[in-house]
Amino acid sequence: MPAYNAENTLEFAVRSVLAQTYQDFELIIINDCSRDETPRLIQKLIRKDTRIRTLTNEKNSGVSISRHRGVEAAKGEWLAFLDSDDAWTPDKLDKQVALQKKTAAKLLFTGSAFMTADGRTIDAILHVPEQIGYQKLLKQNLISNSSVMILKTLYQKHESLDDNMHEDFTCWLKVLRNGEMAYGIDEPLLIYRLSPMSKSGNKVKAAKMNWNTYRAIGLNVFQAAYYEAWYGINGLLKYWKLK
Repeated sequence: MPAYNAENTLEFAVRSVLAQTYQDFELIIINDCSRDETPRLIQKLIRKDTRIRTLTNEKNSGVSISRHRGVEAAKGEWLAFLDSDDAWTPDKLDKQVALQKKTAAKLLFTGSAFMTADGRTIDAILHVPEQIGYQKLLKQNLISNSSVMILKTLYQKHESLDDNMHEDFTCWLKVLRNGEMAYGIDEPLLIYRLSPMSKSGNKVKAAKMNWNTYRAIGLNVFQAAYYEAWYGINGLLKYWKLK
């Protein structure tokens, strides 16, 4: 869980992890040189649960570098990501662990519910397929980063550290390009906070980052333009449903 100036949302996110019915986990919070009350909040939470660990960056490094530090420090075989402004439902990890045992999946994700920046529930759900492959994912990223559970060694093999693109989308595409399938649970086990200040909240910036993602995985200009068009169409349909 990377955290930068997250004093208004951090505790809500952390408590959603501690409330999991699947309890065999560690939670690593990476403080990216926050200038608000985030460091104090982290220490308060650590005192309440020994499964919480924290790392502090020497300088403000961005979300991908911060997440990378957490991955390197993680002791477990599996990774699950949660941004400091999102939250999980209590059964999120339990259901993904059960699905992994059933399917031997290496990459899993879930559907999403949504809330406003101030935490109010939005009457909308992002539905996801039971499986998704490379070609379908190119047209729309249905794998929300905060919903993912992935084998650590697989993630490290395809990890991206560039905040000028959607580093998570880049990783999922690289994984699926090699023949893997991602397995979805079509339930809103992630509660995603919609914020105009986020990377995805700025639609022009998000589109540029999406273009950079396509180019980073090796698509030529014409291929990237084709899938960028699909990205725009699917994005409009998605956010129209959220209004």
